[in-house]
Amino acid sequence: MNERLKRIELLLGAEKVARLSNSYVTIVGVGAVGGFALESLARSGVGRFSLVDFDVIEQSNINRQLFALGSTVGRPKVEVACERVLDINPSCRVEPRKVFAHTDSFDSIFEQRPDLVIDAIDSFNPKVELLAYLQKHNIPVISSMGAALRRDPSCIRVGNLTDATVCPLAKLIRKHLRRRGAGTDLTCVYSVEPRAELALPGEEKKDEFTELCIERGRKRRELGSLPTITGIFGLTIANKSIELLTE
Repeated sequence: MNERLKRIELLLGAEKVARLSNSYVTIVGVGAVGGFALESLARSGVGRFSLVDFDVIEQSNINRQLFALGSTVGRPKVEVACERVLDINPSCRVEPRKVFAHTDSFDSIFEQRPDLVIDAIDSFNPKVELLAYLQKHNIPVISSMGAALRRDPSCIRVGNLTDATVCPLAKLIRKHLRRRGAGTDLTCVYSVEPRAELALPGEEKKDEFTELCIERGRKRRELGSLPTITGIFGLTIANKSIELLTE
């Protein structure tokens, strides 16, 4: 028994640990949510990852992103994430891909079909295009809905995108997927908690998705978020991933 995975094997059994070891997971976005999903899956013995993220680590990431430290500021997120995965599991195959995930890069990103994709993108148009692409190519996905502007961890759920009726981001994603002729039958993690007020005194109130990044390099609107909530989103995604990969 592999000592690094002993506790996992004691719970799930050798056969399911072997399935995890033979699994290939692509994570698109290794920030606040994706980073915690990656951490848990690496510690669970997933044998291969492709990590997709165009960003570098900034000071503003430190409040909620696992790989963001004073010593890693300025470095590509996928590079730091790759190093951490290999420190957890030296036998893991992990490929860092510092590319912007959008229609012009999807064919390259998914040239080798993964067993599962985790969508932790915080940009609206790329997120919708990614989900449409994965459905078209019948690639399983777990998608993260809006984790910002929430405070209550007991309100986090995992289910079908059609169940996320309280989440405005999920509602808009369903609308745009239908416009593209894509279905809305996919697994996601979401919150049933109403969003906190976004606007500061004197500001016009805006929805959480109105200023999400659409084009490369466009500055994202800063949204209030807690490391507890974004972390639990990522851990919930990882838990569901383990379930799907070992079925």
